[in-house]
Amino acid sequence: MIFVGFGFLMTFLQRYGFSAVGFNFLLAAFGIQWALLMQGWLHNYQNGYIYLGLESLINADFCVGSVCVAFGAVLGKVSPIQLLIMTLFQVTLFAVNEFILLNVLLVKDAGGSMTIHVFGAYFGLTVTRILYRPNLQQNEERQSSVYHSDLFAMIGTLFLWMYWPSFNSAVSNHGDAQHRAVINTYCSLAACVLTTVALSSALQKKGKLDMEHIQNATLAGGVAVGTAAEMMLMPYGSLIVGFFSGIVSTLGFVYLTPFMETHMHIQDTCGIHSLHGMPGLIGGIVGAVTAATASSEVYGHQGLAHAFDFEGANKNRTTYLQGSYQAAGIFVSIAVALVGGSVVGAILKLPFWGQPATENCFEDHVYWELPEERENTYRPEDPALKPVTP
Repeated sequence: MIFVGFGFLMTFLQRYGFSAVGFNFLLAAFGIQWALLMQGWLHNYQNGYIYLGLESLINADFCVGSVCVAFGAVLGKVSPIQLLIMTLFQVTLFAVNEFILLNVLLVKDAGGSMTIHVFGAYFGLTVTRILYRPNLQQNEERQSSVYHSDLFAMIGTLFLWMYWPSFNSAVSNHGDAQHRAVINTYCSLAACVLTTVALSSALQKKGKLDMEHIQNATLAGGVAVGTAAEMMLMPYGSLIVGFFSGIVSTLGFVYLTPFMETHMHIQDTCGIHSLHGMPGLIGGIVGAVTAATASSEVYGHQGLAHAFDFEGANKNRTTYLQGSYQAAGIFVSIAVALVGGSVVGAILKLPFWGQPATENCFEDHVYWELPEERENTYRPEDPALKPVTP
């Protein structure tokens, strides 16, 4: 999902495919290493050592997922050095935010709607707002897609869609919680696809589909069900979540993304607010409501305590209080993202990071050696190109 899914999802730009996949590869490889250290210091540091295991690698990937989300907002407008600096700071902030939510507030966020998607989206949007380029619209043609670039982007969509159930269930407790996470995610994703296709057709001229919606909004169901994935959301609840997230995401791409660029000076290249930001908020709200309404009749007395870790020092916490802490986690994630994004954006705006000029944004040739286009026309003066008579 991290290397193929996010990488190819961002290849829709007609002249920025090398950079989309290559820079995603770079920041993911760097981010995983730094995340292992940051999360290790906060969660697995004992007797002078950081203890690593399979779950450590999975959590580091989750952290990098948040970085890939933010990368979508600044895609085509920053240099590789800026991306590495952004990754360094974002991984650090992610680890701190995650520690506050999971270890201090004790929220449940199996699929990372709050820790990954809300934080990553609003961090990236804040950075791109600070890096606003007033004349970027002169590159409007290069910000568009062509047939083959959209087809490549669909590879990323399908990878993300297929593996999102394993993403949301990866760190859940083995057994019932993990099974619920897989089932809830599949149901939500399936409902989201149908809603997106229907609404995209309804909003376009002559009822045709918009590939941008199919590439992105079809994934919103996986984002929106993330927090409540391992809870007793029930299949019908997952279908409802996927239904509404598909509507919100598609409407966001049609109306909100252009409005944000025109009136708020937020140039969101990949539309991460519509794919990750708003569905992530829906996920946080659904998780808070589902936790607040949980009961021992549904989970069983032992099952309820096990599902929300109502044990030890936390044994007196009620489901209503748990729901309140879940809601607080949304605001904490947004606050850390906005403050951190403002600071990092100001650092990245310094003029010596090798950022491309506005007229060179969304162009691979600035940072890559491109293969020369071969001339397919026959030149009679070149004997090597002379056709052979059978």
